[in-house]
Order: sequence, then structure tokens, then C-alpha cells
Amino acid sequence: MDKEYEKILQKANSNKKQIKRLVKSLSIQKTKQVDELIHPKHEKAFQHIDCLKCANCCKTTGPRFTRTDIKRIAKHINLSEFDFEAEYLRFDEDGDWVLKSVPCVFLEEDNKCSIYDIRPKACAEYPHTDRVDQKEILNITQKNTVVCPAVAMIFDEL
Repeated sequence: MDKEYEKILQKANSNKKQIKRLVKSLSIQKTKQVDELIHPKHEKAFQHIDCLKCANCCKTTGPRFTRTDIKRIAKHINLSEFDFEAEYLRFDEDGDWVLKSVPCVFLEEDNKCSIYDIRPKACAEYPHTDRVDQKEILNITQKNTVVCPAVAMIFDEL
């Protein structure tokens, strides 16, 4: 991982209490106001962050796989859905299909994804800071401040 990104994540890790307070204050604001605060910062953060210099999300967390994801990826790698699930996935505590282990088995040494064009929806949308209704996912976004340098930058600016 890029050294600058490491520093950004270290700062976020050191500021966990302040971030928690910020999330609490955001949670009492109107949904549209929260989106209006976060969305422009998302755009700005991704002008500076290159995911290929990081891939920390792929190295430390696993996405949720929808039934559609499983069908699409299994077909692409010439496995039955059953065999794909047996080889790569497990049920988590919420009953969702997730990877058996991290780092992601589809992450290559150069931080590229070997199934990028057909990756799970959760991967394609990560870190979710540009989606509508940020207020609904503030707890997840708070957790992502120590995983994704872009999210850490967003919260640092807030």
C-alpha cells in the first residue's frame, strides 16, 4: 500500500472517537443534508486516491455476494453455482454469502481484480460514499474509515 495511504488510515484509526461523534451528529441530520455533505467529498477524495495503489478493501474485508453475483461469477469461471459456493464462499453471521477468507482470491499481485468486469455488486459500489441515502449506511461508512483511505479523507474533511 502507498505510504501516504497508510498515514491517512493511521490518522483515521487515531481519530476513531471523533469519527464516532461525527457519525452521531450526522445521524440526526436530514438525509439530503448528509448526502450533500458527503457526495462532493467523495468526488474530491477519489481525485487523489488510486485504488490500485491500495486494495486494502480486497486485502482485509470481503464483499457480500448476491445470488446474481454468484450466478455470474460461477458461469465466468466455469463452475456450477454449488461448486463456486463450496470452494469460495461461506455464510456469515448475518446469513449472507461472503468469501471464506481474505485477501480476496481474485486479487492479483498488482492489486488488480481478476474478475473486475463481473465483480460482485458490493465491490463495484465500494466504498458506497456516492450512493443516495448516506445516513442509512453511516455505521458501515464509519467502519470503512480505517479500511479505505478515501473514506478516511472524506471524514477528515467533515
